[in-house]
Order: sequence, then C-alpha cells, then structure tokens
Amino acid sequence: MKNRPYRPIIVIFLGILLGAVLSPSLSGCSSQYPVVKRAIGTIIGADYGLPESTVKEIERFHEVYVGYLGEDADEEQLEFFSEAIRYIRANHVHTNSDVDMITAAIDGVEKLKEKEPVATGDEVIEAALDALTTSLDPHSAYLNPEESRTLYANTKGEFGGLGISVTMKKEGVNVIAPIADTPAARAGVQAGDLITHLDGESVADWPLMKAVTHMRGTPGTPIVITVLRGKEAPFDLKIVRAIVQVEAMRWRTEGDIGYIRVIKFTEKVEPEIEKAVDGIKDKLGNRLKGIVLDLRNNPGGLLSQSVILSDAFIDDGTIVSIRGRNKSRERVYGASNGDLANGLPVIVLINEGSASASEIVSAALKESGRALVMGRRSFGKGSVQTLVPMRNDGILKLTTQLYYSPKGQAIQANGVEPDILLTVEKKEEDEKTPHRREIDYPNALKKISKNMDVPQLSIKAKICKPVMNKDLAGKENEDFELGCAMQWINSGSTNRFVELVNGG
Repeated sequence: MKNRPYRPIIVIFLGILLGAVLSPSLSGCSSQYPVVKRAIGTIIGADYGLPESTVKEIERFHEVYVGYLGEDADEEQLEFFSEAIRYIRANHVHTNSDVDMITAAIDGVEKLKEKEPVATGDEVIEAALDALTTSLDPHSAYLNPEESRTLYANTKGEFGGLGISVTMKKEGVNVIAPIADTPAARAGVQAGDLITHLDGESVADWPLMKAVTHMRGTPGTPIVITVLRGKEAPFDLKIVRAIVQVEAMRWRTEGDIGYIRVIKFTEKVEPEIEKAVDGIKDKLGNRLKGIVLDLRNNPGGLLSQSVILSDAFIDDGTIVSIRGRNKSRERVYGASNGDLANGLPVIVLINEGSASASEIVSAALKESGRALVMGRRSFGKGSVQTLVPMRNDGILKLTTQLYYSPKGQAIQANGVEPDILLTVEKKEEDEKTPHRREIDYPNALKKISKNMDVPQLSIKAKICKPVMNKDLAGKENEDFELGCAMQWINSGSTNRFVELVNGG
C-alpha cells in the first residue's frame, strides 16, 4: 500500500455568521422601506467593506423582495441573501458585475411571481439565488436543505434514483453520461441526450438541482422522462427508480493484461484501486504485461479521489494544481513515492464523456509520462466547486478555482487530448446527437489557455481487434477501443502497434 499523506481537497467553508442584532420584524409597506435600508447598512455596511455601489444594488433586490412579500417580508431572509452575495463577490473564480448578479436575482423572483403569485420568503430567496448562481457558470448553484442532502448522498456512492450524470441547458437537462448498470443505462439513456420533460412537466429553465431532486425518489416508483436525441422526434422513457449503488470501479484480466474501469469518483476509489491492482497481480503474477485504465464516460466526482488514483501510479511530481482569485488558497498536489503497477505500461482510455476528476487523472498520467492516453478529447470540465454550508441548512455551491495540469495547462473548456486519437464511424458515435462538451453550455467559463497538445497519431478504432466488453447497460458488445489499448500493450511501442494494426 502506498503511504500517501492525505488532506481533503474540497474545502468546506463555514457559513458567515453576522453579529448584528435587528428588530424582530420588517414591514413590507413602501413607506417603511427605509427600515430595509437601515437593516442593510447594519448587515453589510462598512464592517464588511462592500462598496456603496454594491450596497445600492442589494437595496434594489431588497425593494423587489419587500414589494413581493409585503408584510410577510422577513429581515432574516434579507440578511441571508446579503451573506450569499458577499461570499460570491469575494470568492467566485471570476469577478462578476454587481448589476448583472442582482438583475439575474430579480429575474428569478419575477419568474417565480409569474408561476406562484403567493410564495414564502424561503421560496423567493431560493428563486433569486437559483437564478443568480446559474448566471455565473454551469456548476455554481444554491441548494436548499433537501437538495443538500441529495448532494451528500451522491458523494457517498449510494442513492435512490436513475443513475445519470447531468448538467443543465436552457432547453432542459443534458446527459453527460449514464452510470453503468443503473436504471437509466438499462432503459437506453445515452450520453448527449436532452431531457425536456419529467413526468410531462417541462424542465426548461429549471435549476439543475430541482431537476436532480425530481428524478430522485422512492425506489420502485416510476418516472417518465421525455428525451430529445438529435433530429429524432421526442420520445418517452419510463424508468423505475432504484437504489443506485455506484461502484467506484471494476476489474478483470484479459489475457496477460489487467483491465480497470473507473465508473465514478466516489469515496470508494481509494480502497478499491489497491484491491483491483492486487487482484490482477495475484491472478497473473509475473505474466502481467500492463494495465488499461478505462475512464470513458466517467463523469467525475470527488477531487480527492482523482488525486489518490493518479498517485497510485505516479512516483513523484505534480498531479494537479488548483488556482483561483485568492492566491492564498492556491494548492499544488504532488505524488508520493510508490507505483502500484511497478512501472508496467499503463493505457488510459478517455472520450467525450470523461469529465472533471477523470480529466485530472488522464492529464496527470499523460504529462508525467507514466501512461499513454487513447481515445477522444475529454469533456473539458476543469473547475473546483466549494461547498459553503448556509445557516438554513442549505448549501452555496460556488465555482472558486480551476484545475491546471502538471505542465500548467488549464483543463477548463479545453479538455484533455489523447496521445493517440481513436476515430469511430459516425453511426457508432451516433452523430445525430452532437456530443456537447463543457464549452457548449450557457455561461460556461471560457478557455484561458491554449489547447492541450494535439494527438501524435490518429487511427480508426475499427482496425483494431475488438474485445468483448459490457456497455453502460450491462450488455456485451465488441469494444474496438479497448482492443486498441490491449494491442498497444502487447506490441510494446507505438511504432510496433501501428505495424500490428495495419497487418504488419
């Protein structure tokens, strides 16, 4: 076992507690609006260093809030909203316009008003923060208490639902990838699908966590999702929810080669990677020629586990660095001594569905020279989300930093380019559904550096001898890309690999 010093990577900041004591209630009458202004001055005035222009913008929101709720306006909710604004201004990875943020928040309230003429203060603030955080980038979000519990269940690797990794577009919920052997995968959900309705209700303009929470539910209960796939007519899929126990990985041997498929980066990665490699060694002994690490359609997960998986194969050097606006919080994560594979060849397989933690691993192993990466350019999600527990048991999930590869290249919007590009026929890749990457989403953070290195070689995957492998639905199919990886290990070099696949 590698002796790795481990520290948690996702920083969880405590909610900001304000010391000001305010009056017990706040009237919604316009004649008393100066009371709101005085409250704002107490909450976010000079003690918190906000410029006057920001205070005025927050006052603009508070006026809308009080105008909506009238006598039901709650000063504690105003205080809560001001806390969130202050934290976002100080910590989001980009400097954002106060005017744009408050305008987005007000738009969220106006949309709520159209749907719910009567709403509680909690609902108004939630609508405002949903709209505000969505305007920042695709991954920032406000999670109410119920959604917060959903998020924590996901990181533990066990939850009730469908089993898909998703992000939000204006038109609906976009599928990054279904998780292997889950209800969604077995029902035929594919990467790139757009879910437009849940149980007949349009999800256009829904916050992401609202859609995720709706898809979760009691095991055994059905849900109907409406799917738009390329130019096909929309169609419904009825899926029965189940307890989704997300395996971190699976392994087996194929001839004299070890095959490890990482399904999702949950807390289970650390113990399971050592079990997988030990199991392969026990089975093959000295016959072991190398390992294929399959990260295709892996949507990511915990950053800490991506560092642990990378460190399992790298002896020394940088794995990933994390940088944001606050230079004091920049971190560099390096490898500790020890390589579970003892220097044997490692091939990493990636594709358009490989995101986030998967990209950290593939970039680290590639740029350290420890592994050869095969497949197609990855998704390009290279940002860190900090979880901030709030006073109401909700969470502010805020993009605060970006990942950088060992060579200092930003993964965000670029993705990771393979060393060897494996092209596939359009019908295999289902080009009717364009593969959306991170850069294609509304408000996506833009590229801040050049693209990663271009592939050294491009070949058609179908010229390789296929290996039978289970797809996400658990069905066995011919896997030409895995066949290419196996043939490279058996050949021992790229030149010999090219000769072999070309019949040499």
